Amino acid sequence: MSDPNRPSIITRIKNIFFGEARNVYDRSVFHGLSLVSFFAWVGLGADGLSSSCYGPQEAWIALGQHHYLGILIALATALTVFIIAESYSQIIELFPQGGGGYVVASRLLSPGLGMLSGCALLIDYILTITVSIASGADAIFSFLPPEYLQYKLIAAVAVLLVLIWLNMRGTKESVMPLVPIFLTFVITHAFIIIVALVDNYLQLPLVVHATAGEISRTTSELGLVGMLLLLVRAYSMGAGTYTGIEAVSNGMPILREPKVKTAKRTMKYMAVSLAAVVLGLMFAYVFYNIEPQAGKTMNALLFERIAGNWGGAGYLLILVSLISEGAILFVAAQTGFIGGPQNLSNMAMDRWMPKSFAILSDRLVTSSGVILMGVAALILMVATQGSVTFLVVLYSINVFITFLLSQSGMVRHWWGERKKGLGWIRKILINGVGLVLTIFILVLMIFVKFNEGGWITLGITGGLVLFSYLIKRTYERGDKTIEKLDTLVAKAESGPLDLFAVNESYAGGEVTFEPRNRTAIFIVKDFNGVGVKTIANVMGSFNNVFKNFVFVQAGLLNAGIFRETEEMKKIESKVDAELDRYIAFMNRYGYFAKGYSITGIDVVAELEEEIKQINLHFPGAVIFGGQVVFPDDNWLSRLLHNYTLFSIQRRLYNQGTPVYIVPIRIE
Repeated sequence: MSDPNRPSIITRIKNIFFGEARNVYDRSVFHGLSLVSFFAWVGLGADGLSSSCYGPQEAWIALGQHHYLGILIALATALTVFIIAESYSQIIELFPQGGGGYVVASRLLSPGLGMLSGCALLIDYILTITVSIASGADAIFSFLPPEYLQYKLIAAVAVLLVLIWLNMRGTKESVMPLVPIFLTFVITHAFIIIVALVDNYLQLPLVVHATAGEISRTTSELGLVGMLLLLVRAYSMGAGTYTGIEAVSNGMPILREPKVKTAKRTMKYMAVSLAAVVLGLMFAYVFYNIEPQAGKTMNALLFERIAGNWGGAGYLLILVSLISEGAILFVAAQTGFIGGPQNLSNMAMDRWMPKSFAILSDRLVTSSGVILMGVAALILMVATQGSVTFLVVLYSINVFITFLLSQSGMVRHWWGERKKGLGWIRKILINGVGLVLTIFILVLMIFVKFNEGGWITLGITGGLVLFSYLIKRTYERGDKTIEKLDTLVAKAESGPLDLFAVNESYAGGEVTFEPRNRTAIFIVKDFNGVGVKTIANVMGSFNNVFKNFVFVQAGLLNAGIFRETEEMKKIESKVDAELDRYIAFMNRYGYFAKGYSITGIDVVAELEEEIKQINLHFPGAVIFGGQVVFPDDNWLSRLLHNYTLFSIQRRLYNQGTPVYIVPIRIE
């Protein structure tokens, strides 16, 4: 005889691939899921650090023969990294709950601008995943014979599917396997840079002198304006170096407590490591006068120049270093898988996106967001055939839209705080400089990339903005429809309504449960007009046959709540309070009423289990639920409203338990 408590075959298969369900009430679970600074640096910092594989190279190539100007670009890049990092550290302090550019723009500018920031960042995260994996595939296949190139796209898709699987299991599970790759990259590149600096430190005065001479020579050849334009173009071509810095502020919910301290330490790791690698590589390019060569990256040429004559050990170092470059680009995709779903969740909680994107899986991850990011990246990968050249044109424009809005919001905030103390001057200066920089870089990026394909990124972002407005409007219209019934609530709580008859056997005093009387179980969501109307319709249709009433309500713990103990308690208290209102309402009519409250991440599963237990206490009870019928029901409204009742009805129907759905139509 089979054990009824044994998981089904489907559940067991799911547990093998994605892991067993986690208990949302076990606070040690989040401690195990969250990331300390080091792992956050790996999971969130790989995007920025991996950009050193192509950012300095693009800037170097843009300078042409004026290579010594690369020192100026390197210094400007490092300064920009620290300015943006410091700007986002202030965002972390002001918004410790996370949210990044979306929350900053929403709270400090306007909800509409926040939505624009969120949409821009969402597209950028999808491109981060696609560009990183495609670049990693290019790097790995550059070591293989040409006949294997036909499998490069298949390999890229396979890596993408693996990352989707890892992230469905959980954030920490997706980061842990990447740690050796990340550390190999950091160690090998740090070693190469240190060797280059130690071997050439005596040349530093000569490099400074040569750079000053290059400035004079370039000014003579191109004029002051021409030299500035050359520097500006080279600086903008390396702008991909700055992507990923915002990921820490956006990923605050997955960080270990104390979150602000963890996040600021992670940001420091990111800024120092990125600036050090960019500076080190650019100085090394100058020391060894590296010239671009078709078919090889600048780093490959540099590593060969330094370690090429070290024999077998040198060859092994070069091989490991370059393979780690390809691998860390795969790791960089993880930033999109962490930041993208979190960004979607934040927008969903404000109803710019379907609310399903804020719902957690039993592994306590926003699986809908992970799947959307993965599928979107997969479509983009196949559509572009994994062409890094084309993808880079689309990339890094949107992140500066988010930077611009974030810095604008922070500047506005500090200006409003100016009367509260002197500390605002330093803070507004940091965000003000960040604002000027991001405006400058954004304009350059659009100017340089627009005709080459940048218009596609802007067009897709614009389409997503319009879709978000449509989603918000649909939700608001649904709210207005439901509000038409809420006039019943005030009347219901002020005294008996002329909705159905008072219990004829009620003689006053305390209402008690009579087992011989019929019982109705109502699945409700707050004490509202829909619930009151549902009760009235049932009583009218069944001629007041029910004398006992049981109300069951589930509180949803979404991605923004389950990590905060106080927020969870608020949800539980609210559910209990709403059920008390139902009980008091029915008691006024002389009917017995009882409430059952539950909270969880899977409302359907929680309600299914709870109703099974309630049925044991009230055998023969009839289960009801009210479902609003929207006048303009269409595919979008069906997408946005989860229709929980129909899911519960289907599950209990398969177990032989009927659930009657009462249509509540509002004209």
